[in-house]
Amino acid sequence: MPLKPCQTNETRTRLRSMETSHSNLPDEHNSASLSPQAPSTSTTSGWEEVRGHQLYWELHGSENERTVVLLHHGLGSVRSWRRQIPAFVARGWRVLAYDRWGYGRSDARPAFEPNFLRHDAMETRNLLDMFGIENACFVGHSDGGSIALLLAAETPSLFERLVVVAAHIYFEPKMVSGIKGIIADAQAPPLRTALKREHGDRAEDLVRAWVDHWLETDLSSLSLIDELPKITCPTLVVQGELDEHATPQHAQDIADGVKDGHLWLIPGVHHMPMHEIPENFNTLVLNFMEGELPSQTKTGTPT
Repeated sequence: MPLKPCQTNETRTRLRSMETSHSNLPDEHNSASLSPQAPSTSTTSGWEEVRGHQLYWELHGSENERTVVLLHHGLGSVRSWRRQIPAFVARGWRVLAYDRWGYGRSDARPAFEPNFLRHDAMETRNLLDMFGIENACFVGHSDGGSIALLLAAETPSLFERLVVVAAHIYFEPKMVSGIKGIIADAQAPPLRTALKREHGDRAEDLVRAWVDHWLETDLSSLSLIDELPKITCPTLVVQGELDEHATPQHAQDIADGVKDGHLWLIPGVHHMPMHEIPENFNTLVLNFMEGELPSQTKTGTPT
């Protein structure tokens, strides 16, 4: 059954569809080395009104029953998954990714409220309801990983399997130093250019609003620890040992806290394993989503 939003009088959707092969996708979704023989598939994109603002979404892949939902990081967008989408589709997955409120091509967000992670988790649920998605795998990175954890705790039946990458469940000083590092990096051409590519002319305002939230909010009250025991699906916790925003113990605590946790702690990798080691990342995540449990759950590359 096709996945598409349920249109109502309260839902305004602008769609554009195209039949394409991955060799003809825009550059941000083209990675021949990851899927050299990707089959011809369809890509649909559009906007859905959720809680009073428009959210941009993309749906990739042929019609089948396996769906994976991708949730981007705190300064990311759909484009953040450009190295994953072709590989996932090539393995037969239907991929739904969207720009959260304030990001990419979704409506602007003036500020991040103190409980924005919970707000975005419920917003994700609202969007999935519009697509009629009742069960799927999820991959969430950083803020997107924390949002996925909250949603999995609130709605366990929605989750077949969960992969969280560099998620955060409590405050530790390394978070602040990592965010301050982003402030400096955002002024340099490489990151400034990348952010403008993802968010357009409002990139600077987005960075300021996001940074202000994390530096001005009482982060000592941030804790998702009590939510973890409610998460019952198999969960793969991924983190680079050199992550700028969290210690390895943070990832270990997530893996230990959920009912069925598996840890992949990666030596020599920082906060963006999906970009730093895309081929290894894609292979392991796909294998996990397809039912394989990693035999090695401490450090290095599981087999």
